[in-house]
Amino acid sequence: MSMVPRFKDKVAIVTGAAGGIGLATAVRLGQEGATLVLVDLHPRPLHDAQAAVLKAGAAGASVSICDVSSESQVEASVTEAVRQHGRLDVVVNNAGLMSFKPLEQFTGEDWNRILGVDLLGAFFFTKQAFMRMTAGGAIVNVASIHAVRTTPHVAPYAAAKAALLSLTRSTAIEGRGRGIRCNAVLPGAVETPMLRTNPEVRGGVEHIDPSELAQPAEIAAAIAYLASGDASIVQGASLVVDGGRLSEL
Repeated sequence: MSMVPRFKDKVAIVTGAAGGIGLATAVRLGQEGATLVLVDLHPRPLHDAQAAVLKAGAAGASVSICDVSSESQVEASVTEAVRQHGRLDVVVNNAGLMSFKPLEQFTGEDWNRILGVDLLGAFFFTKQAFMRMTAGGAIVNVASIHAVRTTPHVAPYAAAKAALLSLTRSTAIEGRGRGIRCNAVLPGAVETPMLRTNPEVRGGVEHIDPSELAQPAEIAAAIAYLASGDASIVQGASLVVDGGRLSEL
């Protein structure tokens, strides 16, 4: 792929990097010259991802096995990333967890687990970014169209993604004076394991129009734009990348 290396000499952390949107984003940033820190819970796919990112042309790639819902693990992960690579320029908060139950069957424990990954994980990495990034840094939060319009049986996920948009706005407001930008992408249906294991999709409750189905690389392209200097004036935005799905729900 021939392109201007927008992330040359930059270090980027991508969470949930072992597959799906996270891996595609890491590959895209690597193609554009970034050094990657790949964060995930699962060692084997994480090391496979590392190989894929290096093959794509990344300046470097390290892995960090981390539960993003643990503040201490996040702090350790970012500390090690900066120790290894000397700086931090981009954070992509992509790690996500989704569960499917009628509202009355969810427990407080279910909510805490999903909010811990989908919302607090992004906060923990954002906090660390504020403490370690210099002016010119960028944070991109991977939300979902569920933040705006949703379907049955995913209440904690939809609530977490809606709150993530609020966190994005707060981060943008407080980051502006530091020279740190924060924006969100709202994917629709994306060809990932999360989509294909969705019981609402498998059971036909939620219909996916093939024309609206995105590939992970297409979401990664939007993330790369928001993380790059091309989006230098974009702050606190919510970019819908869903093939028009939201406009029809």
